[in-house]
Amino acid sequence: MAYIRLSAAEAAAMIKDQDTIALSGFTPNGVPKATFRELSKRAVAEHEAGRPFQVGILTGASTSQSIEGDMAAAHAIKFRAPFSTNKDFRTHTNLGEIDYEDMHLGHMAERLRRGFYGEIDLAIIEVSDLEEGETTCKAFLTSAGGIVPTIVRLAKKVLIEKNTFHSPASRYLHDVYEIAECPFRTPIPIMNVGDRIGKEYVEIDAHKIVGVIECNIPEEARAFKPLDPITEQMGHNVADFLVSDLKKGHIPPQFLPLQSGVGVTSNAVLEALGQNPNVPVFSVYTEVVQDAVVKYMREGRIKDASCSSLTVTNDTLKEVYDDIDYFKQHLTIRQSEISNSPEVIRRLGVIAMNTAIECDIYGNENSSHICGSKLMNGIGGSCDYERNGYISIFTTQSTTKNGCISAIVPMCSHVDSTEHDVDVIVTEQGVADLRGKGPLRRAKEIIENCAHPDYRPMLREYLKFAEKGHEPQSMRAALAMHDTFLKKGDMRLTDFGEYLK
Repeated sequence: MAYIRLSAAEAAAMIKDQDTIALSGFTPNGVPKATFRELSKRAVAEHEAGRPFQVGILTGASTSQSIEGDMAAAHAIKFRAPFSTNKDFRTHTNLGEIDYEDMHLGHMAERLRRGFYGEIDLAIIEVSDLEEGETTCKAFLTSAGGIVPTIVRLAKKVLIEKNTFHSPASRYLHDVYEIAECPFRTPIPIMNVGDRIGKEYVEIDAHKIVGVIECNIPEEARAFKPLDPITEQMGHNVADFLVSDLKKGHIPPQFLPLQSGVGVTSNAVLEALGQNPNVPVFSVYTEVVQDAVVKYMREGRIKDASCSSLTVTNDTLKEVYDDIDYFKQHLTIRQSEISNSPEVIRRLGVIAMNTAIECDIYGNENSSHICGSKLMNGIGGSCDYERNGYISIFTTQSTTKNGCISAIVPMCSHVDSTEHDVDVIVTEQGVADLRGKGPLRRAKEIIENCAHPDYRPMLREYLKFAEKGHEPQSMRAALAMHDTFLKKGDMRLTDFGEYLK
């Protein structure tokens, strides 16, 4: 059947106040780009006319400025899940304007199928190509997998953005597979990182498609900061630790697949591993592939990579498309419930590497909130991996704000990953291997190896004040460093004695 061709403005006009919209993509890559640029303008116009206009936004992961940033600034988001990294969204959420659920990315598709978020009024997906049929449409995704098979099946209506910025050859990277519902679920048959178990396309009920928007819009790709001495040192610390574990026999001689989060630190770790001659050729089983993975795949240091998104610069994305015959043999894009599946992560023995805002002296980790209450980002898929990984590593700089904040504290102001799931903490100062250690040994390991020298005496002093027990703490002084920062702007001014009077 022939589908109606729409402009982005016409598509945006179809969306109603209080609609729940589900989107393709995972990070800014693969998200629809044209409709929301018009929708945020429409929201502003509706509000200026005195009419209410807000929508719910459900996605695979974070999105882009033109979706959650501009919509948040337009006061047009009523609910959002499962993840965001956008500054404008963060600002308006911290003002209490947006109902935001920070959720594990690997859980999102199933929560939708179970109806936890109610009905999906509209799904908007980005495709590189489309094969129209009388009853079923074949949609070929772009640079991300996300939750598309689930949302197009559940949504009442589907809008398609055909973005010619992406090569139709992107289809050869995709492995589209949706798991069955409990209690009829069968094992996910991935035995190796490069295994393909699904199709190159997403099937859509043709009668649900209400329009196709044609556009040519690049990804709102994020170019990460260049490496600096601190991030480089953190990368080398991780690489040296893994080489040491390899020599000890803790890691098998053929090595194990790696997962790495998004950001400059993650790129630094991958750079260090790629350059280290003592690290065998390895594979990557992760949620996002960054530029460093593509670089080392090209050089033969990385054999295979599986992800839910190519979160790379546009230049790197073009490089992949231009050499699709090579990359389709080594690179696979999956749905997030497959890339983040506990079953597959545990089977493959994935080594999980993620970043933290702060870690406490017993190994608890906070990756989402500043001083307990202010949203920074969210947990993303870190917990999908760290809880199920062969080794769970968290990296963080030992200090921020010119030394005024220590990333190593007596007690995390918010906990995302507990001490039971964190194996290793790495800063530029060194490595704390927490495996096989009780609370006091963990505390000493973290203070002496990971804390900045400016903060080590203070953290040792805290242990003296702490009430004795299996995991010594002082409920009056545990958050004194955070409280001092909020009052004086510098954690180094903390006097634990003042909190114990």
